[in-house]
Amino acid sequence: IPTEEALPIVEKLKQVQIPGVQVEVAPVKEYRFTVVMRGENLDSHLADTDPQKTGVAPLPVRALTPEARRTADLFNQWIAAARAAIADEPRANGLTLRGFATDPGLPNFDEAYNLKAACVAVYPMYKGVSKLVGMDVISFDGEYPADEFAAAARIWDAYDFIFIHIKKTDSMGEDGNFDGKVHVIEMVDEALPQLMALEPDVLMVTGDHSTPCKLRSHSWHPVPFLLWAPATVRADEQTAFGERACARGGLGTFPAMQAMPLALAHAGRLDKFGA
Repeated sequence: IPTEEALPIVEKLKQVQIPGVQVEVAPVKEYRFTVVMRGENLDSHLADTDPQKTGVAPLPVRALTPEARRTADLFNQWIAAARAAIADEPRANGLTLRGFATDPGLPNFDEAYNLKAACVAVYPMYKGVSKLVGMDVISFDGEYPADEFAAAARIWDAYDFIFIHIKKTDSMGEDGNFDGKVHVIEMVDEALPQLMALEPDVLMVTGDHSTPCKLRSHSWHPVPFLLWAPATVRADEQTAFGERACARGGLGTFPAMQAMPLALAHAGRLDKFGA
């Protein structure tokens, strides 16, 4: 559902309230929206309502702990009222809720790594995650990789670390659109000289998970990881970037939590690497 078609539906959901709590609804992008419930003694230990199958009815909210039973009941009340409010909508007359949570109290990125950090992203969820760790979220026009890279270039001198998120590779993978996914990667390749012209000390290219077109969902496969640092990197023999090439590369396979120490070391921002 395009964002412009989802907005009127979200407006209807904003009007849905239930006794005992305050409910706020806000649009995200395309078919996604967010629900915030405020009140006393709420608990986020709740199971998603998404059955993860097409053509299967949404599940009821289920409490994962005894303390969350009241919250589950409140959300089920709200969902029932919300479904009634949008029952006549031709594009979306139902909904699923995923990712129940409270503020996780994540460490501040700037304080953890002594880096002033910014986020350049199209999709709102990644802007939200970046805010949770204290990154500045950069506003810009456009939705393509070239637009994101141009936004990064405009703020380049003001930050030590810039996180740029490309969403559409994941979207195309979930749609099973192999050619579309290839096209997104090609757009990144075409725009990459914009970043290289800025002469970064370190450039990392990776993903948070695999989304194979064949599976149309997130998977367990290791993600490729590229680290380019012209002053310090020990080049391997790989001349391509992909899962197989990275598996044979000099970095091998390693836990994702080691990515930042590697980047800091190559940037000359660690007093000492290792013990």
